[in-house]
Amino acid sequence: MNSQIFHPFVLPFVLGMAFVLTYCVVGLLRVIGQLSKDDRKKFWRSLVTPKTAWANIRDIVGDCLFHVKIWKRNPVLGYMHTAIAFGWFMIIVIGHIMLFTLKPLEGVDVEGFPRMFTNFYYPIFFKYFAEETPVFAFLMDFFLLMIISGILIAVVKKIHSKIVGVKRIMHFGFADNMIRFALWTIFPFRLIAEKTNIMAFWWLYSIDLFVFMFMLPFTRYMHIPTEALFILLRHAGLKPREPRKGYALAQIYSCPSCGLCIDACPMSVNDKNSGNTSAYFMKRLRNGDKEESQRIAETCMQCGKCVAVCPVSIESCDIKMSQREAVPYAINSDHSYLDAYESNETSNASVLYFAGCMTQLTPKIMRAMKQIMEAAGEKYEFMDKDGGVCCGRPMLLSGKTVEAQAMMAKNTELIKKSGAKRLVLSCPICYKVFKEEYQLEGIEILHHTQYIDELIKQGKLKVDKNGTNYVYHDPCELGRAFGVYDEPREVIESIGNLRKAKSEKELSICCGGSLGSFKLTQQERDEITANSVNDLMYNNPDEIVTACPLCLKTFARKAPVAVKDIAEVVATNLI
Repeated sequence: MNSQIFHPFVLPFVLGMAFVLTYCVVGLLRVIGQLSKDDRKKFWRSLVTPKTAWANIRDIVGDCLFHVKIWKRNPVLGYMHTAIAFGWFMIIVIGHIMLFTLKPLEGVDVEGFPRMFTNFYYPIFFKYFAEETPVFAFLMDFFLLMIISGILIAVVKKIHSKIVGVKRIMHFGFADNMIRFALWTIFPFRLIAEKTNIMAFWWLYSIDLFVFMFMLPFTRYMHIPTEALFILLRHAGLKPREPRKGYALAQIYSCPSCGLCIDACPMSVNDKNSGNTSAYFMKRLRNGDKEESQRIAETCMQCGKCVAVCPVSIESCDIKMSQREAVPYAINSDHSYLDAYESNETSNASVLYFAGCMTQLTPKIMRAMKQIMEAAGEKYEFMDKDGGVCCGRPMLLSGKTVEAQAMMAKNTELIKKSGAKRLVLSCPICYKVFKEEYQLEGIEILHHTQYIDELIKQGKLKVDKNGTNYVYHDPCELGRAFGVYDEPREVIESIGNLRKAKSEKELSICCGGSLGSFKLTQQERDEITANSVNDLMYNNPDEIVTACPLCLKTFARKAPVAVKDIAEVVATNLI
């Protein structure tokens, strides 16, 4: 053990640590202060709720240290992130354990005061000030080499990303490049300093730590301390209310800019649209670029695939919606559409069927649903049989919340007047809005795939089994938004043979016809559609089956085989 308990080379680290801790405390107070009164109550209450507290611990360990979601997508990148994050955590923990196993440090009175606060830099530079036991020495070297192996993969990813299974990587500015270089060199400097005990390397190690911590708040690496706070806020059940305040701000700084969402985004089929993906949206928000963040928010199709693949579950689609609400898109907000509602009042029925705008434009789905309900002996009524009724989703997508609320209030009145206890919808877009935005207590909301599956299982519908090979496309709002994956597949398997798509369920590719985007050109949409069709044709099906009228119309223009709604398939195979 060295006789001294202090050396000037520790000062850069001490200054960097003091700075980043101060910044994090101020940032925490800022985020909590920007929450609404109700959200703050939810947050504090969630911290002492046993079920939520366990979820917090599980996700902080799983997402922040072991990066389990990245492992599922790409094991090589999973190991890279785990090696760096968990390895760094372990050498800090082991350093503190070693510190507490030492006898009192010479010349320092630590009685009644935790030694980690007396010399909090000690675990970081342990091998300079003290000797390790063989067991601790092995563990420290093991985890240090683990970190360096992760850094080597990161270097390879930067030089040639396709080797580690990444097609596209983000482009960063000077600050992000500088801090990345600092991170890559911290642990090699530490290893060399510990093995040689050359003072220059102890200085380089300490200075490198200072650079990393000083630049941390101004770069994407701020996700390291912020992600734990985001997990706590997310489990409190909060939603972003403004694009750069409170809960949304915590998400912005929790985004690691890893770029996994770039490859996943359907728009990336055209490389020039890679800059319109969620990773760049979060980066623009972090940098305060309002014009670009607004443009990306309006370009996004709101398919939710970026959320499905995000390793930290950033709710980027919700933040884009809050951005749209802050600056509503200029569309016609005429209220005359409400005049048509009075003619659409319904009579008493057990099942109320709402076709929606897109299904009205695809009448064969409505005819199929009528045939199915009559075959099942259901007492039903069409809520919008004469047209003129919209769920409100287009207004919500444009940020016109006041107009949407007026529309939804009228719909709610009509639904409750009907006396029906079940509301069945053919359009996943409508399904999402009715499930999330409407207050329809006592009324069960079903998508027609769920409803048909139930009728078949109850024996109310009899279908004929044929030898047709079908492939099913998971609509974004039905699958990723609500996890309705099994029911439509069970319906199809009761009729024919179900073939797998190349990407399905939560990784299903958007059809390209999404109402969510206001900026994509028809050519860009066609490129997305063609890519999705190729994905569906992976196992050479005879027919493509959808559960969304918009997907049906979109795929029909590009598919080399017949495209049908699941209701059509059932109706034509009724016994």
